[in-house]
Amino acid sequence: MARTRRALDLGLALGFVALDTTLTLIGGSWWPANQGTLAWAMLVVQAIACLSLVARRRAPLLVVGILAGFTLAVTLLISPAHLLTPLHPGNIWAPFATVLAAYAPLQCRTDRRLAYAALAVLTIVVARPWQPSVMVISIGLGRIAVGPLLAMYFEARRRLVRALTERAERAERERELLAEQARAEERARLAGEMHDVVTHRVSLMVLQAGALRMTAPDEATRQAAEELRLAGCRALDELRDLVGILRTEPDGDEPPEESLPPTQALAALAAESNAVGVPTELVEEGDPALASPVVGRTAYRVVREALTNVRKHAPGARVLVRVGYDPGQVRLTVRNTEPTAGVDRALAATGSGMGIANLRRRIELVHGTLRAGPDPGGGFLLAATLPAYVPTAESVRG
Repeated sequence: MARTRRALDLGLALGFVALDTTLTLIGGSWWPANQGTLAWAMLVVQAIACLSLVARRRAPLLVVGILAGFTLAVTLLISPAHLLTPLHPGNIWAPFATVLAAYAPLQCRTDRRLAYAALAVLTIVVARPWQPSVMVISIGLGRIAVGPLLAMYFEARRRLVRALTERAERAERERELLAEQARAEERARLAGEMHDVVTHRVSLMVLQAGALRMTAPDEATRQAAEELRLAGCRALDELRDLVGILRTEPDGDEPPEESLPPTQALAALAAESNAVGVPTELVEEGDPALASPVVGRTAYRVVREALTNVRKHAPGARVLVRVGYDPGQVRLTVRNTEPTAGVDRALAATGSGMGIANLRRRIELVHGTLRAGPDPGGGFLLAATLPAYVPTAESVRG
C-alpha cells in the first residue's frame, strides 16, 4: 500500500511537471516574450517546485510553501523588478500544481489552523490583490479553493462511510447479543418450568412416602418408604442445583402444560394436597369464564407454588384457597394456618428460594399485583390481584 501511494505521488508530480512546463512554454502562464537565461532557469525551478508534490503526504505545508515561494518570486521578477515580461500580463503566474498542493494540508489531517494559514498565504500570492484584476483574483481564488473543497468532501464522505460501517457492526453485535439473550431467557424459562413442575410432583411423592413410613405395619415397608423419601429429597436437591446453573435470567410468561379449565385445574391441586395429608379447601366465587386463559394459567401457577411451599414449610397446616372472579379482575388468596408438626429440614432445604420472586415477575407481566407475608391471624398469606382479561396473540388472531 505504501509503495503504491509513493508511485501514485511520483506519477502525479511528473504529470504536473509536464503540464505546467507545457502551459508555460505556450504562453499560458508567466513565459516572457524574450527568453533569456533567467527565464529558462525559472522554468527549471518551476519543474523542481512541481516535483515537490512527491512529498505532499509527508510534508504538505512544505509543498505549499515551496509553490507559494516560487509564485511570489516570479511575481516579484515581473513587477516591480521587471526582469521578466510575460506574453500575457493578465495570466495567473502560479503553476497548476498549486491545486493539488492546496488539497494536501486538509486531506493529510495536519494542524487545521496552520493549514488554513498556509492556504490563506498561498491564495494571496496567487490572486495578487495588490495588482487588482477581477479575472486574476477570481481565477486565483477558484484554483486554490478547488483543493480544500475536495479535501473536505472526501473527509466528510470518509467519516460518513466510517459511521455507517460502525453502525452496521454495532447492529450486528446487537443482533448477536439479542440472540444470546433470547437463548439465555429460553434456558431460564425451561429451568424455571422444570423446577415448578417437577418440584410440585416430587414433593407430593416425598410426603406420601413420609405418610407411608408412619402408617406401615412392618419394618421393611417403613424402611423402603424412608429410602423413597430420602431419594425424593436428594432429587429435589439435585434439581435445585441444576436449575441454579441453567437460570441466568428471570422467567418469562410461558404457557403451562396444564390443559384443564381453571376450575378443574385448581380443584385437582386441592385434591392432591388433601391426598398427601395437607387439608386444603377451595372456595370459588363468580364465573371462571370471566378470566381469560392466560389469567387462569397464572392463577394455577400461584396456587401450585403456594401449596408446594405449605407442604415444605408448614406441615400439618390447613390451607384455604379463595378465588373470586369479577368482570374486571380476579382476586386470589391462599392462606395457611400455623404448622402443627415439625418441619422436614431435608424437604424444606430443596427449594430454590426463587418461587415467590418468580411468581411476582409472572404476575407483573399480566399487570397484576402480589402480596406475600405472615398472616395477622397466624400462618402465611399469599394474595394476588389479576386483570380478568389479558389479550394474547391467539385472541388477537381470533
